[in-house]
Amino acid sequence: MPSPVSNEGHSSPHFDLTTVLGVYRSQTPGVQGGDNGTLLLDLDNELQPDTFLRILPHYGGQSADRDDYIVGAPELVAEITASTASYDVHDKLRAYRRNGVCEYVVWRVWDGEFDWFVLRQGTYVPLEPASGGVYHSEIFPGLWLDTAALLAGDLARAIAVVQQGLASSEHADFVARLQQAHRPLPPEAPQP
Repeated sequence: MPSPVSNEGHSSPHFDLTTVLGVYRSQTPGVQGGDNGTLLLDLDNELQPDTFLRILPHYGGQSADRDDYIVGAPELVAEITASTASYDVHDKLRAYRRNGVCEYVVWRVWDGEFDWFVLRQGTYVPLEPASGGVYHSEIFPGLWLDTAALLAGDLARAIAVVQQGLASSEHADFVARLQQAHRPLPPEAPQP
């Protein structure tokens, strides 16, 4: 039996954050999202983040695919947790940092807080929100996260803000860079 997961403390916030990341992914060719998929980070760490975004390998991303698993670190990982006392804020943070996850987002539900960390020279430093408390991803231009809307359960507003980011020139430039970096996948070998 899997561990029980509460609705208000995890399941519902997880759904909302995944929805917002999915809206971003839907308008950003070369970016893939995932939910609870196993990441093969290194010999000691096979973690399952609540949700993640990555730049696909054939668009210049840092992770790879092997046997339907992601090998290496996606560019952004997000975890939904009850509080700062959680495994997500300590052990997972260290594993993600060691393995090169560029941005790590933790939604501390019962604390009513978000932590957004950016990897700089091997250390996570807090990302400060832009105006209005909206976070702007450094790795995924145009990914604007209105944490106040998510904390208030206002998914429509959170989606509207990410759509504003998707309409920005920074997102258009990012999509153009991804298209320039794109390498076609080799043809699959014929099946016997």
